Amino acid sequence: MTENYTDDSIQTLDWKEHIRLRPGMYIGKLGDGTSHDDGIYVLLKEVIDNSIDEYMMGHGKSIEITIQDTMVVVRDYGRGIPLGKVIDCVSRINTGAKYGSGAFKKSVGLNGVGTKAVNALSSWFTAQSIREGQTKVVEYRKGELVNDFPIEPSDARQGTIISFIPDEEMFGKFRYLPEYVEEMLWNYAFLNNGLSLHFNGQKFLAKNGLLDLLERNIGSENKIYPIIHIKEDDFECAFTHSNNTYNEEYYSFVNGQNTTQGGTHQNAFREAFVKTIRDFYKKDYDTADIRNSLVAAISLKVQEPVFESQTKTKLGSVYMEPNGRSIRNFIGDIISKQLDNYLHMNPETAEALQRKIMQSEKERRDMANIKKLARESVKKVSLHNKKLRDCRIHYNSNHEKRLETTLFITEGDSASGSITKSRDVQTQAVFSLKGKPLNCYGLSKKIVYENEEFNLLQAAINIDESMENLRYNNIVIATDADVDGMHIRLLLLTFFLQFYPDLVRAGHLYILQTPLFRVRNKKETIYCYSEEERQQALKKLGQNAEITRFKGLGEISPDEFRFFIGPGMRLDPVILRRDLSIPEILSYYMGKNTPDRQQFIINNLRLEEDLTEDKVKVE
Repeated sequence: MTENYTDDSIQTLDWKEHIRLRPGMYIGKLGDGTSHDDGIYVLLKEVIDNSIDEYMMGHGKSIEITIQDTMVVVRDYGRGIPLGKVIDCVSRINTGAKYGSGAFKKSVGLNGVGTKAVNALSSWFTAQSIREGQTKVVEYRKGELVNDFPIEPSDARQGTIISFIPDEEMFGKFRYLPEYVEEMLWNYAFLNNGLSLHFNGQKFLAKNGLLDLLERNIGSENKIYPIIHIKEDDFECAFTHSNNTYNEEYYSFVNGQNTTQGGTHQNAFREAFVKTIRDFYKKDYDTADIRNSLVAAISLKVQEPVFESQTKTKLGSVYMEPNGRSIRNFIGDIISKQLDNYLHMNPETAEALQRKIMQSEKERRDMANIKKLARESVKKVSLHNKKLRDCRIHYNSNHEKRLETTLFITEGDSASGSITKSRDVQTQAVFSLKGKPLNCYGLSKKIVYENEEFNLLQAAINIDESMENLRYNNIVIATDADVDGMHIRLLLLTFFLQFYPDLVRAGHLYILQTPLFRVRNKKETIYCYSEEERQQALKKLGQNAEITRFKGLGEISPDEFRFFIGPGMRLDPVILRRDLSIPEILSYYMGKNTPDRQQFIINNLRLEEDLTEDKVKVE
């Protein structure tokens, strides 16, 4: 029967209700903080962006960020919100100073939504403005004004203080990972020379812009030639070729916003780089050979940027003011002139760059036949029927949905069968391993295509040519919590770090946590991920509760599995420490038995023995 469509079917939501009902329109996905693009980091970014805009306009050289548990405080020393407009600026959509008043130029936020989204999606939110010897404070809960304090005298330094706690009703049991916050703050520092950011006692300051960004992210031992750094007008870039990556890697920004999906400015740089190289060497090198292993950071400042989504991760087509030139021509002219000049003035770098291009050309030709055979092999074994249970929505669909796509890599028929039956078929796919994968440490990328398991896995993920083709936003290793499972996990980590480090650096790789125990009585069931959680469950349910110890994923039924791979899924992100290079990591863990690793094992065996003896004594 057709549902009645009447006047009562039409609803009008106020600003906070709409944000809470459709959060994806404003902050992308929600998430619990295990992914770098989860909503709680977008909330933090939206607040800091306003402080950055103040700095860009010449007001305030320091920003302080404090995160204690779930509470966030951001304090800047800018002009402060006009006291009579504090409520409007934090709770009225399309209210702000970025609509042509001249108070802000080339700012990130132009639609007056950011802070309002933070307000609506927080269980507690306060805004305090200190300006011209006076201060104004307002307090909200879930976007609802609960306290409108009167303007009072203040001798504090001028600026704005925003404090908030993201709402667990929206984000669940979330946590801020310091590594993700620090990465965000370093990017702000690299893009704003001289700006000092302070996070929980740690200082973030850069003096050489994007040059410092690449130095920190690449490491001196991985550069094939010195970083080329170009700055002109509102454009800055730094780039080199790395011996630690097989693909292109970009850190791109527009008005300080990290455009992780690239856009017009990134495409313009890529085109201009290829054209300039061909013109300089007077050779028609293949595009793939020129850009293979290229690592670049790009920053553009433009008035009224047009992004393709509210989360501002991809720049659309805009023109540079005031001359009206296209982004493509603007960046193309700068690269053509500056890079050509640099290569003429630095012949050693020019020679190293040409050697790299020629090396890439040789490797590409050598790999052509292998890739052809690999593609035929993929067709023969019927990828979609035998190894991969695909999802219906892939990474290259609309932006909101692609952020939700996940590929579980699991071992054995039992575990893959349980996950397959309990997954969300719209967004979750399963890749089933056959036994332990090959230890690929020290092997060339040729093995990716010659080894059936690796060949099928790379075809499923689809990043061999470019990270832009990635079919799943989250790649999750799901193995048993035993010695064999840990070994398989280590072998898979070696595969990704050896051949696809960009996937790890971009925060797409995770480890699935699965429960070790099930504790239940007749009324309630609690799944426990540690001995501590098991003890807490026993206190709650009573010592007579039934306890089940899960030995492997295959023992967990599909009905239970949906609790562990649904909205409450626990993931541990694989995060690379900046003080260790990938070759060092792989050599330590996967190389021949080095003295350092032997000593580590001996020390930890002694620790295990000591703990066992202590446990026996206590008992």
